[in-house]
Amino acid sequence: MEKIVESFELYGKQYRLETGELAKQATGAVLVTQGDTTVLVTAVISKEEKDYDFFPLTVDFIEKMYAVGRIPGGYLKREARPSDKGTLTARMVDRPIRPGFVDGFKREVHIVCTTLVVDSVNPPDTICVGGASAALMLGAAPFDGPAACVRIGRDVETGEFIVNPTFEESERSDLELTIAGTADYISMVEAGADEISEEDMLAAMTFGQEAIRAFCEAQQRFLDRCAIEPVEWPVHAADPSIAERVAPHLDEMGAALRDADKLSRMAKVEALKARVKEECFTDEERDAWKADIAAELKKLEKKAMRAMVIETGERADGRASDEIRPLHIVPGYLPRVHGSGLFQRGQTQVMSVCTLGMLNEWQRLDTIDPAEGKRYMHQYNFPPYCTGETGRMGAPKRREIGHGALAERALLPVLPGEDEFPYAIRVVSEVLESNGSSSMASTCGSTLALMDAGVPIKAPVSGIAMGLIKEGDDVVILSDIQGIEDFLGDMDFKVCGTEKGITALQMDNKARGLSVDILARALAQAKEGRAHILSAMLDTIAEPRAELSQFAPRIETIHIPVDKIRDVIGSGGKVVRGIQDETGAQIDIQEDGTIHIAAIEGPAGEAAKAMILGIVKEPEVGEEYEGEVVGIKDFGAFVKLTAAKDGLLHISRVANGRVGKVEDVLSLGDVVKVKVLEVDPNTGKISLDRLDKPDAPEGSVPSRERSDRPQREGRSDRDNRPGRSGREGRGVGGRTPRRRHEG
Repeated sequence: MEKIVESFELYGKQYRLETGELAKQATGAVLVTQGDTTVLVTAVISKEEKDYDFFPLTVDFIEKMYAVGRIPGGYLKREARPSDKGTLTARMVDRPIRPGFVDGFKREVHIVCTTLVVDSVNPPDTICVGGASAALMLGAAPFDGPAACVRIGRDVETGEFIVNPTFEESERSDLELTIAGTADYISMVEAGADEISEEDMLAAMTFGQEAIRAFCEAQQRFLDRCAIEPVEWPVHAADPSIAERVAPHLDEMGAALRDADKLSRMAKVEALKARVKEECFTDEERDAWKADIAAELKKLEKKAMRAMVIETGERADGRASDEIRPLHIVPGYLPRVHGSGLFQRGQTQVMSVCTLGMLNEWQRLDTIDPAEGKRYMHQYNFPPYCTGETGRMGAPKRREIGHGALAERALLPVLPGEDEFPYAIRVVSEVLESNGSSSMASTCGSTLALMDAGVPIKAPVSGIAMGLIKEGDDVVILSDIQGIEDFLGDMDFKVCGTEKGITALQMDNKARGLSVDILARALAQAKEGRAHILSAMLDTIAEPRAELSQFAPRIETIHIPVDKIRDVIGSGGKVVRGIQDETGAQIDIQEDGTIHIAAIEGPAGEAAKAMILGIVKEPEVGEEYEGEVVGIKDFGAFVKLTAAKDGLLHISRVANGRVGKVEDVLSLGDVVKVKVLEVDPNTGKISLDRLDKPDAPEGSVPSRERSDRPQREGRSDRDNRPGRSGREGRGVGGRTPRRRHEG
């Protein structure tokens, strides 16, 4: 294929699609560009069909550090496992692409998005969806494209929507809505918002659908220029007799599904499936049609559940469509931790635990994004035991990373700023039981944990997962869906927010023809559900605790002049380490002179603060100090006023009366009370006066006045006065030469 380039401008930004030059052995390959950000997206379809009862699609997003002109961190200096952002981007490409393939397509499909250039102005993630769609279409895949993805922001000053905002434009936005689909329907939504209303969210989604249509049209123009050879991909079709033998058991399946207990219901369903396999198929047929029989039985379960909801209005656990499962809420469930909350809704149970630390414990990010790190970290764990299963535990899977990111996004808008609350915050959500909507339970449990920890959040956040059953014109929206309604339904629509508005939203849609009216109904029903859950949460803890846990560090922030930072740190960090060792406090010093002091016990923090302020303190005239004598000279003693400042106590001011030697009155290590007399504005030298002076000791006479000192010949008593040369004659110019005063 010859090189084909399609350049276009949409909503004030430049884009380009290119094919025919790179990665020509892939089934399809497209170089997609926004600004200078460039991603190579390839799609490969395997040559063999797999005997799976699911569609084997894999999406990888590869962050190349050379794309931003950086060398990877660590010892290997090579890109290793994907970052969380890379994993989330791969999920973002997978979710709108997966439902576009025809049913029964069982060949493995692998999509790889490789970042070649990232200009730190335009994010590389949304353009990957359009690139994946174009690569699949170039390979004539059985895919319902073109598909595209856009990010919608909203300028906080003008209120105007922005399509695919730059990183800088995103900083001025109160909305980050990522929406994907085709020209005809929406298949994926991901959003974070600063408590915006349902009406504004719907307006943004409607605008986003229009933008998707424009990008799909541009992609189609590009595809029309390419000589795409049609391919007859084999689509697996099961033996029709399988459906004929399974269909008569619909009523039995419906009866098995009517059980509120998840494990009991699953046992009944699995027992029925095993009996149908045993009674309706021979050993040879079970071996030959293993995946097809499993798929048909899953269809039977799906049909029975959907018929139950549409025809009778009854759900598997007996609830009405808008009914929330029973709630069990306990803030402060664990002792000693900084904050905790147990949130249970039906058979979904999550324990969230909050830990507070110093800002220097923030998470540093080694990614291609401009962000260097984050102070709020939300992590979600889904161990096998939460579903009554065995399994291997290790690194978090994509689902765990995605659910943690959703809960993090939901809570970010209500967290206090660093100036108000100078802490790094980590929340871990442990899923202890799961029967649907564990990510929303994590959001609610984490709100409890933050409030229990005394984090002054702006408003409490609750979340709910909505479902959809759509058969023709019959539509039922389900509140607080459980696992079976997620797996067998048409939509998983998660909504988080405060009483004021939405903070996060996520939707995966399997039903084509999802209208804005249906979304509006779902958002309104979700708002009622969120309010019900939030009310129950506030009944247990009405507001953040007034005091932090006794086990949490107390952090106080002070500011010092930038030119004093060196004094506080000391040579090789000697001074600051000494303060930490002596007080037990932790000290974090910023380049702008901001210092955070953390200590579990208040006196330790106060002691560290006093030592730091003492170091940077500039003595002023009239101030009084009690300091140690750290040096003695003929002309006086040096007294330590602060950790970094000494002052001179002249010999004439160490005692009442005349003193011959400083040592007659003071010794190294003595502690004296002094007052600042003068601070030289040019040199900074400090002159002191001693308070409560003692009388000069007897016999302490200046050396020149001691009677035992022999006089030189030819000198009279008056010629021994200080400042006199003792010479008879006059010097040059008629002046008497003077010698330096030794005092």
